[in-house]
Amino acid sequence: MAILPHNSQLLDAASRPLSSLQAINRLDEPEKERIYSRLLPQRLRDVLGLVENTLCNSAGERLVTIIAPKGLSLVRIEARSKPNGGVTVFFLELSDTQFHQMELSFCIVRDPNAPRYAVDVDETGRNNWFASQGRNIPEELRAMRAGLFPNQTHHGLQLFVTFFPLLERFTDALGIQMIVAEPLSYDNAIRYEKYGFDYLRGRRLMLEIDREFQPGGRYTLRLDGSTPFRMPGMERTVSGRSWAIHDGIMDEPWDGVQIYRMIGVHAGINTFPGREEEKR
Repeated sequence: MAILPHNSQLLDAASRPLSSLQAINRLDEPEKERIYSRLLPQRLRDVLGLVENTLCNSAGERLVTIIAPKGLSLVRIEARSKPNGGVTVFFLELSDTQFHQMELSFCIVRDPNAPRYAVDVDETGRNNWFASQGRNIPEELRAMRAGLFPNQTHHGLQLFVTFFPLLERFTDALGIQMIVAEPLSYDNAIRYEKYGFDYLRGRRLMLEIDREFQPGGRYTLRLDGSTPFRMPGMERTVSGRSWAIHDGIMDEPWDGVQIYRMIGVHAGINTFPGREEEKR
């Protein structure tokens, strides 16, 4: 049963209630696409020039792909700036868990008109899987100086602020009361805090990070200019801390942080209360 105001249980075309992604995925393709299209923000449609109630532009070219295999509890939505090419403007992967939770696995947003920074490949051009298989330092420097966070290849479109309410209402309409995720970087975790997430695992780590980036803390002392990602003063901003952590300033790799958001509840967590706001 939906709990958000003015929201209702998601139904299929025969008015049968739907309570999971697997149930949606059993439907015929047109009905599946109609339901999953609810997750596309209007601004994304405007940027891509999608015709109302379709996944195509005015030339009839399909720009949005929805992968939702029957028998599986996952969906992937990819919107590209051009058919069969161009920039992936929006990429979303969701799954529902055995505990009746909605898992937000990935949400990537890119401005198709912004410069590209090849931080997603190593210096030989091979995919580095979010820098876990090598880094591209020259491109990371370009990206950092352009105001991007670690692992960002393009500036974004400020879409998440309109996407997340759609996700929350969609999740609620399935009768699911919790969204879970694993932030891939420190800045992701801070961003999720703004949207009301709390920590299943990692809150102590986040508080420790804030403590050790205070004056005299061990991470602040390591901001010694030994690399461009460890410059004095970087402790004052989310971006600076995130790049320093990406550069390995911590005693262990960034890993194992899990977060959750109860539908309709803002947790009010802020593990970096003294941060300086950044112009982006």
